[in-house]
Amino acid sequence: MTATDKSVEGTHVEGTHGDGDPRDESLTRLESEIGVLMWRAKRAMKVRGRMLHPDLPPGGYLMLTWLAERGPVRASALVDGLGIDKGAVSRMMQSMIDLGLLERHPDPEDGRASLVSVTAEAREGLDRVARERRVRFDDRLAEWSPGEINRLSAMLSRYNEALESQGS
Repeated sequence: MTATDKSVEGTHVEGTHGDGDPRDESLTRLESEIGVLMWRAKRAMKVRGRMLHPDLPPGGYLMLTWLAERGPVRASALVDGLGIDKGAVSRMMQSMIDLGLLERHPDPEDGRASLVSVTAEAREGLDRVARERRVRFDDRLAEWSPGEINRLSAMLSRYNEALESQGS
């Protein structure tokens, strides 16, 4: 195996610092913790989606929150903004229109196109879920000081900015 190949364990790649290096160990732990966080976030999205509507399709909660912040928009904006393929966006949109969570309107700038937005029912549900989410956050972080919460927020923001600058 060459120096540019991953080792059998998958923990060494050219450019890392090698066995026992504190930075390498820190990066490995960080990667593991981010993996756990992502798994928990995915699970939480499913739970929140079910709280909103028991038949909400997978990914629907994310789409609704995105639309609530940015809508009304064309479907192409959802494709670009969420990084989901056009067919999946179209199927999810139709499912959520059928559930009464999204609605289509003619685009006033182009009568041939339409805009999609969340319904009042969806907005009320999203607000309710957000309130419940904040209560859970407060309960889980009861032992944390505001300074600790702010430091974590700042570090996550810095990490997200690093990801964005790398196109990841």
